[in-house]
Amino acid sequence: MTTFGDLDGRLAQGWGGRKPNGCRVIVVLARRGGTTAAGLLTTLTVPTERLAPILVSVGETPDTCTAVQPPTLLVGHEVAASGRTAALIVGACQVGTAQGVLDSVAEGLLEPDQETMVFVSLWLDHDADDETSVRYSVREAVGDAVRDAVTGHTKEQVRGLVEDRDRLTHPYYGGD
Repeated sequence: MTTFGDLDGRLAQGWGGRKPNGCRVIVVLARRGGTTAAGLLTTLTVPTERLAPILVSVGETPDTCTAVQPPTLLVGHEVAASGRTAALIVGACQVGTAQGVLDSVAEGLLEPDQETMVFVSLWLDHDADDETSVRYSVREAVGDAVRDAVTGHTKEQVRGLVEDRDRLTHPYYGGD
């Protein structure tokens, strides 16, 4: 297993699900007390018009919720388009994030302790409408992103990107 010190500052993205209940996440791993954690905590806790950061926790009732270990902070990429989107972020996305992080703990990629912090920035499609599908999408995206942040790309994957650089595209790019 990679130690938490080796993980400080690693980042990756993950995609999950399909439109309209799909999502994209960016995950940053940070060491408690390190500069990555300090920078992200400072940035994410400055009040803005964006959705407030959520310390990911789960439980049956508000008074029984327990924070996920390693501590995980969830924040939206942008302002929620509607009350429904905000509710999905606080509910389904929070549970999916918890599951994705805990899947990574179960796989031995992360330790369930206070030494590593997981930061998740989430983009949720504004047309999302199915809580269960959103939860699955976020779980998949977070799990994939944590796995990628911990293990990194193979040399072959990086070489492939370099070799294909003139043919690169993106799902949201429509140009020539």
